[in-house]
Amino acid sequence: MSKNLQHYHAYLLRIWREEEGMPWRATLQNPHTGEQEGFASVEQLIEFLRDKTEEADSEKSSSNN
Repeated sequence: MSKNLQHYHAYLLRIWREEEGMPWRATLQNPHTGEQEGFASVEQLIEFLRDKTEEADSEKSSSNN
């Protein structure tokens, strides 16, 4: 199966919390480049993923015009 890399993202997700009742923290690591993004909350993680997918959608829309 051929994948268009503009429409494919792969990450290793690590999620943890320091203590019971503390907020969840997360990192995403790109397995191809080793680049990591850190997040102090699940909400920040979701915002990052939403931004990445919206970028892909806007790139697709602009290339169709």
